[in-house]
Amino acid sequence: MSMDFAYSPRCLEFQDRLVDFMDAHVYPAEATYAQQMAESGDPHFDPPIIEELKAEAKSRGLWNLFHPDPQYGAGLTNSEYAPLAEIMGRSAGLAPEATNCSAPDTGNMEVFSLFGTDEHKERYLQPLLDGTIRSAFAMTEPDVASSDATNIRMSMVRDGDDWVLNGRKWWTSGALHPNCAVLIVMGKTDPDAAAHAQQSMMVVPIDAPGVKLLRNLPVFGYQDREGHAEVVFENVRVPDADVLAGAGAGFMIGQARLGPGRIHHCMRAIGMAERALELLCERASSRVAFGKPLAAQANIQDWVAEARIEIEMTRLLTLKAAWLMDTVGNKQARTEISAIKVAAPNMALKIVDRAIQVHGGGGVSDDFPLASMYAHLRTLRLADGPDEVHKRSIARHELGRYRKTGKSA
Repeated sequence: MSMDFAYSPRCLEFQDRLVDFMDAHVYPAEATYAQQMAESGDPHFDPPIIEELKAEAKSRGLWNLFHPDPQYGAGLTNSEYAPLAEIMGRSAGLAPEATNCSAPDTGNMEVFSLFGTDEHKERYLQPLLDGTIRSAFAMTEPDVASSDATNIRMSMVRDGDDWVLNGRKWWTSGALHPNCAVLIVMGKTDPDAAAHAQQSMMVVPIDAPGVKLLRNLPVFGYQDREGHAEVVFENVRVPDADVLAGAGAGFMIGQARLGPGRIHHCMRAIGMAERALELLCERASSRVAFGKPLAAQANIQDWVAEARIEIEMTRLLTLKAAWLMDTVGNKQARTEISAIKVAAPNMALKIVDRAIQVHGGGGVSDDFPLASMYAHLRTLRLADGPDEVHKRSIARHELGRYRKTGKSA
């Protein structure tokens, strides 16, 4: 099976259209967005510029590009969507939402389309596809190491035709967006089952009795507009029909949800790295210190060269993971998916850090996007599993080949 990373004609067409949209509308809107958010005084405000961008993206056919099923989206493969996610990552605070490709909605929409009932699709999936509501995903808990999802403690107890939920979640991203209408919640339905059959995922309206949003969690001091909520569930009743794919299917759904999401995250990180490198080069070329442009300094030239090499390597690794997912499936691509989840944020962080250094004091201010990029990329090393979990998975797979063959190290 040949490995060909040439972009398909369809992908190239979408790239051209998306780049034009970014140049004509998204980048110019960044200052307007910042101004509207500042004037509102509300970190979770829905600024008018977002709705304007969404309308423009829809009119250009740049909508729901992430969804692989043409019934719901553009019908692109992972390999075709990955370069588009990179372009969106260059303005990660605006472009994904403008095109209805924001996490956690992308993963939740795929879950609803794969495992939801007809009622779920009518009540939640279609409005999410239309961009009229938002959603959140509640898995992580403050009292356990949630990097090991078998630790999840939220109680989901059967009571007649309902399940009763009790527990506390945090980092429930999206829950504080003013348009958030629904949560997908993971908890424990059978503590006595096999380790990966104890958990289930359920659909919970955000205004269900017993759901309490306690607070927003800042990210390195940034108040993200969609919010990262701490949520308490007190005797929340969920009808049996709102258990996705039946009790015990939580891990299976999670794996289906996370594979494509990691491709999206990593390609957006590469987009951030590309923009940071551009900013670094522009600044280094325009600033003079100690009698010559910063770009003439040997260490700056090393940084630029290393950045280009590392971006290209990480992009190729990510495209390989996407290609494997398309050709042999997510399970067979699990090592590459883990690898990119470690490689991409670390690579982008290094480049953003150096761009900050070249910008001096300006780099840590809000006059440039670098400080925000750094905060979000550092957080990405924890989201969807910390680096250490992915490295453990890669190492176990690698060492397993020696156990099976009897080779010695």
